[in-house]
Amino acid sequence: MFAAIADSRRSRRTAAVLQCAIAAGALSLLASAITNARALGADEADDAALRAAVVQAMRKAADYYCGQVARDGGYVYHYTLDLQTRWGEGLAREHEIWVQPPGTPTVGLALLAAHRATGDAFYLDAAREAAESLAFGQLRSGGWTNKVDLASRSQGRRFQGGDQRRDGNSSLDDGQTQAALLMMVRADEALGFKHAALHESALLGVKSLLAAQFPNGGFPQVWTEPVRPQPANLRASYPDYDWRTEGKIKEYWDMYTLNDNVCGYVVETLAESHRIYRSQACLDAIRRLGDFLVLAQLPDPQPAWAQQYNYRMQPIWARRFEPAAVAADESQEIIETLIRIAELTGDKRYLEPIPRALSYLSKSRLPDGQLARYYELRTNRPLYMERGAGKEYRLTYDDSNLPAHYGWKWPCRVEQLEAAWRRATAGQPAPQPTMSELRQEAERIVAGLDGEGRWVSVYAGGDRLVGQPKFAPGATYLSSAVFSDHLEALAAYLSFK
Repeated sequence: MFAAIADSRRSRRTAAVLQCAIAAGALSLLASAITNARALGADEADDAALRAAVVQAMRKAADYYCGQVARDGGYVYHYTLDLQTRWGEGLAREHEIWVQPPGTPTVGLALLAAHRATGDAFYLDAAREAAESLAFGQLRSGGWTNKVDLASRSQGRRFQGGDQRRDGNSSLDDGQTQAALLMMVRADEALGFKHAALHESALLGVKSLLAAQFPNGGFPQVWTEPVRPQPANLRASYPDYDWRTEGKIKEYWDMYTLNDNVCGYVVETLAESHRIYRSQACLDAIRRLGDFLVLAQLPDPQPAWAQQYNYRMQPIWARRFEPAAVAADESQEIIETLIRIAELTGDKRYLEPIPRALSYLSKSRLPDGQLARYYELRTNRPLYMERGAGKEYRLTYDDSNLPAHYGWKWPCRVEQLEAAWRRATAGQPAPQPTMSELRQEAERIVAGLDGEGRWVSVYAGGDRLVGQPKFAPGATYLSSAVFSDHLEALAAYLSFK
């Protein structure tokens, strides 16, 4: 579940620049033979042959990725084909692995899915190694930051900090702690709760995440210790000061955070923790988070959500290019999160804020049908930033000279979200892929595996890859996101009932 949400955001950023290079080889020929068999009407033989090809492709790909690409059980985002250069958020050092998706937890979750689908212990062993690398980097505060340095692991140290976990900010930014913890609790379950170090790590992570929730249900972006109580039950309001120049808070990361789907990722991690450990506290935390999101909806004329709020529940600045404003894509993510909370709790009151938000977003579309990342408070004018001297940014209504490092416009998903809201209101489940769709996807993925067991990606140029590596158009590379997506898709095909 978490992987699907994380992939949704990542795929919207990178789908246009990722493609598999289809290489000739035994598995490609087998896939062609399967297609020919279908044309002759041999459906049963076709399915059996494809399942065999899928099992073989999964193992071949995992043998290569876990055996050649992994570094002490961990992973980064991208690799050159010779494996000499590795990228996370920038170039990765020799012993660094990445926690932030699509890094080590993303690969680990895909390996666990492969184990569930095939029963092959190889995948569980590889997932265990990934979980152990994450446990090594877990912070004293119970969560994770965006990466782990494994250099001292070979010296027999128990943790990156030595004999004790090191200090530092546990981060919910971009799903860092949520992804690591989700992978940890699923690995704990798959290992029968018998791996003492991983079991202890998982329980610490769950306990710390619960302690990071404010009384009103919100979460900060980072924490080093349990959060301090703040006023509860305040509803969101517009700043009563000049937000352009006043009210900026250096430690905005201590405040209520919705940026980059923080809440959606938290819900999925808490939901799995509730399922695996039968923890009522996790379900209660999901309810409180839903209560917070209801309170965080701004009043008319902009009944949507901001990226960041102060303790008075007013939108505030975060980074110097993230103003106090309505955040359209975060609002779309919050709508998805509220639907999910309603599904998990059975409480339809979490669906009540959605129609007003959808109507607002629909009316806020740009002429090209997209949504601006930001809309000015009260006026609802699309709001952008332009670079000044050095690290300076300036507010502007002009979108002709936008910095390339940030997403200033996003696809409008109002129609899809309205359909999901209607299904949730009627108590209907979300549509699932059909066997035909899964089969077609499996054939494509199997055909794309090269003779070495790699799914090779080609950079088409023009968009930003996660981590923003500097690839030239036409450059070939390996992607942890592609490996994980493909492994999960093949596992879904095998698991279809």
